Amino acid sequence: MEEAAGSEASFCLQKFTISDDSKDDYQYEEVPADDEFSLQGDDEDLSKALQTIQEQAEDAHILALQSVLTSEKSVSELPEAIDDFFCNFLVRFGMSRTLDCFQTEWYELVQRGVFTAKDTGLVPTVYTHNQQLEAENMCLKKDLENYKVAANKAKEAFLKMQRERDFHRMHHKRVVQEKNRLVCDIKRLKAHYASYEPVLKQLTEKYQTTLRQKMLTTLERDRALEQVTGLQATLENLESGCANQIPVTKANHECQRKKELGPTQKALQEARQQKNLGAKSSSYDPVKGAEKIGKRYPKDSEFPVDTQVNPYFVHAKEYTQPLKSGEYKLSNALKVHNLAVNCLVSHPRKDIVVTGSDDHLWKMWALPDGNIIMTGEGHTDWLSGCCFHPSGTQLVTSSRDTTVRIWDFSKHGCILTLEGHAHAVWDCSWHSCGDFVASASMDKTSKIWDVNSERCRYTMYGHKDSVNSIEFLQFSNTVLTSSADKTLSLWDARTQNTMQVEIYQNGTNLSEKYNLQHLTVFLKCLNEGLRVYTFYGHLHSCNHATFNMKGDTIASCDSSGMMKLWDIRKSAPILSIDAGPHPAKQVIFDHSGRVVALASSDGSVKVLQLERGQLSSLRGHGGEVRSITFHHRAEQLLSGGADGTVCLWS
Repeated sequence: MEEAAGSEASFCLQKFTISDDSKDDYQYEEVPADDEFSLQGDDEDLSKALQTIQEQAEDAHILALQSVLTSEKSVSELPEAIDDFFCNFLVRFGMSRTLDCFQTEWYELVQRGVFTAKDTGLVPTVYTHNQQLEAENMCLKKDLENYKVAANKAKEAFLKMQRERDFHRMHHKRVVQEKNRLVCDIKRLKAHYASYEPVLKQLTEKYQTTLRQKMLTTLERDRALEQVTGLQATLENLESGCANQIPVTKANHECQRKKELGPTQKALQEARQQKNLGAKSSSYDPVKGAEKIGKRYPKDSEFPVDTQVNPYFVHAKEYTQPLKSGEYKLSNALKVHNLAVNCLVSHPRKDIVVTGSDDHLWKMWALPDGNIIMTGEGHTDWLSGCCFHPSGTQLVTSSRDTTVRIWDFSKHGCILTLEGHAHAVWDCSWHSCGDFVASASMDKTSKIWDVNSERCRYTMYGHKDSVNSIEFLQFSNTVLTSSADKTLSLWDARTQNTMQVEIYQNGTNLSEKYNLQHLTVFLKCLNEGLRVYTFYGHLHSCNHATFNMKGDTIASCDSSGMMKLWDIRKSAPILSIDAGPHPAKQVIFDHSGRVVALASSDGSVKVLQLERGQLSSLRGHGGEVRSITFHHRAEQLLSGGADGTVCLWS
């Protein structure tokens, strides 16, 4: 027991040994002689002083213990003694009997003085380090397993990226090979084209030379025909006792056209021949030196009798329930031109639409996908109007370049160019028989052109400002014009005034009756159509006017957005709708005549339901709306805008 107590004492001494370099944080203060704790004669004061000193000593002892615990080198960091190491080892593995034998023998030897604690020493720190290293080694093994798993995953990802890299590299090489092959082909084609350039230049020069020769030959032929015609006329005049010269003119056109009279003109020509059978050869106009119309211009067409019935009006009755204005919705928007769409017309029987634009082109495209069918190039300025031939095989266009052109779809080009206006041509229209074309111009006139004789038949004077629109009443010889002088006019394109007819029939004997003092007035009279009636009521420039299918109502619009409906039989306005203040570009009836659509500059299409009197707006264009038309089956409304798009409303 004594040995055990000694060992425990040595263990406690070893465990709580204070290092030499430990520092005492307590600071002592000197007590002066005249302090309040100085000894006095009274015993009570002495006992209080002793008690205070004891308390200070206890405080110092507590601070000393704290300084040991907080020293720079803690007790737990000191190495263990040999006997403590073996004891702890045996306790750890549960070898209690061996522990008892060891302690008995160990402390007995220490008591005998065989060896002392200094001889045995402490356990070397290498064992402690070995234990720590073993623990760290276990942790590192676990980390190594984790890293191996991560490395395997990274390896798989790396191999996958390598395969993708190889695939893309191979694809890139293939693309480069294709590019090099195409570059070689382009170079070879350029070289091949360069070898053909001299041949093309020679062919171009030969073509131009041939054109010049053809032009000279045409001039020689015309001159010869003029001489022959003059000689024949002179011979006939000599026989009749008067000799006059016959000037022959030919209309400008770009290409030779094969003249084939249609059934209407054939019937009219046969009737004229039967009527004039056995009559004397026609007389001449002494003022102009011209032969009668049927003789001077044998290719002139005759206007059909104005008693025909509009066959489309019967089909229009099928549309007894037109679409209501509120039901029109934007079904498609097609980008057909790069610039503004100025004119728009639907084919009379097929799902085809033609548009004319500021880009000097007209385009034919199919509904509803907008696939381009044909493009017309030839005008040198923006297009203002277009109209289908009644058969749908030809097209007439007007332009700011002062010309009217006729296009044949089977020949893929322009077959006739009509020149005669002094300023921009705003609109054009085709007669229902297909032999006449009407045009309206900024030069304050409108003209009736004969397609067969390729010349201007009549020039209609009367408007005091630009004529903005012109339209034939279907299956009739009535022409409707609207002008910037704020008026609408109806013209009889077939009927000349009485003076002209009498002059043609009686020669110069009527010059005194009509007091023809000026030749210019006479010539103007010969070429002027008969104006039937003029409608007054608009306060601003009239931009467009049109007939309904029945032909008894006219719709017109002006630059202030005002839309008016006119009764032709009463020659008076029946309805006025203010759709302004923006200008209205075009107005059109549907096939039933119950809906009127208006193209407005505010970017909308105004739709008026006549029975309900309701005006609604359809918006879909990015700019002003310049043209509108109804589909030939009245299923859709089409509008062309300044943004180059065509909107389909259904």
